[in-house]
Amino acid sequence: MISTMQLRPRKSFEELPEQSSEMELLRFTTAGSVDDGKSTLIGRLLHDSKAIYEDQLASVKKSRINRSTGPIDFSLLTDGLRAEREQGITIDVAYRYFATPRRKFIIADTPGHEQYTRNMATGASTADLAVILVDATKGILPQTRRHAFIASLLGIRNVLAAVNKMDLVDYREDVFLQLEQDFLKLAAQLGIARTQCVPISALEGDNVVERSGRTFWYQGPTLLEHLETVPVSVGDSLESLRFPVQMVIRPDAKFRGFAGRVASGVIRPGDRVLALPSGQRTRVRSIVSYDGDLPEAFASMSATVQLEDEIDLSRGDMLVSPENGPRVSKRFRAVMVWLHETPLEVGRTYLVKHAARQTKIRALRIRHRVNVNTFEQEAATQLNVNDIASVEFEAHVPLFFDPYASNRTTGSFILIDAISNATVGAGMIQADLSDRQKQEELELASPDPTRKPVSARERYERHGHNPATFLFENQPALASRLERALFDQGFEVLHLENGEASPDGLAETIRTARRIGLVFIYSGVPIDGLTKKRLSSEVEHELFDLSRKKENADDEEVFRRALELADSLRLIKPQKNQEEAN
Repeated sequence: MISTMQLRPRKSFEELPEQSSEMELLRFTTAGSVDDGKSTLIGRLLHDSKAIYEDQLASVKKSRINRSTGPIDFSLLTDGLRAEREQGITIDVAYRYFATPRRKFIIADTPGHEQYTRNMATGASTADLAVILVDATKGILPQTRRHAFIASLLGIRNVLAAVNKMDLVDYREDVFLQLEQDFLKLAAQLGIARTQCVPISALEGDNVVERSGRTFWYQGPTLLEHLETVPVSVGDSLESLRFPVQMVIRPDAKFRGFAGRVASGVIRPGDRVLALPSGQRTRVRSIVSYDGDLPEAFASMSATVQLEDEIDLSRGDMLVSPENGPRVSKRFRAVMVWLHETPLEVGRTYLVKHAARQTKIRALRIRHRVNVNTFEQEAATQLNVNDIASVEFEAHVPLFFDPYASNRTTGSFILIDAISNATVGAGMIQADLSDRQKQEELELASPDPTRKPVSARERYERHGHNPATFLFENQPALASRLERALFDQGFEVLHLENGEASPDGLAETIRTARRIGLVFIYSGVPIDGLTKKRLSSEVEHELFDLSRKKENADDEEVFRRALELADSLRLIKPQKNQEEAN
């Protein structure tokens, strides 16, 4: 075996497991467009870092398939399926493990094809870093944008843009600098803060493990150097305790412990904890392990906790910090990645697996589907395989959750088909909807109707639709046409064009339109990207940007899309459709 231990000082047999356990672990995923060279890069990385078994290397050398110009097709080291080798593409997620003297690694090699978006999301779900390949001969492609978007969606804080195939552009500095500028602009648009760009040739090995003399103008780290030195986050941003109970351990009448994995925070003997859903408070008596009691357990550790008081806890319950607990709610909004060929249907009952809790759940409404190539929001009544969308859910019993941005464990869930037991979707929780529901219930339950204020929900129900904002920058004719069409269909709609509304006061105008329950259309002067981002985060209802993206944009197609989006806002069917249904 050719192993990384040849690079280290010789250790005794007893010292090796201890050294391995103390090394830091980095999980990273690779993604990019088709034929960008992801599998070749990983094969080169494993080969040059001396992490390939000799028999595996010999098998690859003898393979009848070799799409490279050299003696070894490095992609065959990761593309293990017959279909992958024959077609020269990655289909399934391939996991590889290797180590250097500085760090241990787990690699998830994910497909680049659009129809395998679900595989990419699966491979990236536990990653600390994403390596996104960019073909130096093609530049930033739609698949590159799609994978960068998914990486940001999954909360990956570090992204390495590997500009591959530099050998095909004669290692030109200007080509790399232009692609670096393009990718950094994309990363800024998606909110990815820590980005490193490296010029490489996976086929020739330039700047993968060893620094290349052919890119003398590049002074940054090699790909492996960055992987070895990039700071690994020790956990999510949430520091408060989250301990989902997975099992109650009761070997005899004297011992009762609660086993689980710490999702965030630290738990120590003597700490005060709150049990959910009962709301009982107690203290930690001890933290038990096979080797004896522990002084503490922290995030990602599995532990068994004994409590001072005999309280009722079972699988799916949670121990949390009394000072800063999670949201407890049946209703929430989440970003869904749909994984199954059978579409998601609004109103259908599924099973939700959240932390250690499993219960029934149904989708209340699909707010919008995201076009992962353009990042635009589109109307949808169902989700098909590989779709990504914002969806509102209601569970049968309350879940204990945090936003996914704060805690990946308590902020994520999967949906299961109750009949086939197939995993059909993966979700990332964004917000709790219970406060909105409670406010609406209080308003409707006021004992004195004459003194009760008019609620937003009452206005929406009278209009028959939810509010929304449509942006048609410098397109007053198209916006006026939409206003007339929606008005004729029974929508309460207001159109403001140049001279009637300014970008500076647009946020307040939108808030007022929402309170009244209007569909608001803006066709004034263009709005800068920062203002649009602020508007999108401030407004609490749908904001659809249908401004002209290209000079040859088809107005009829934009108009049709606007009508579809407006139709998704309806709370009741038009009378004509009701009569047809009857």
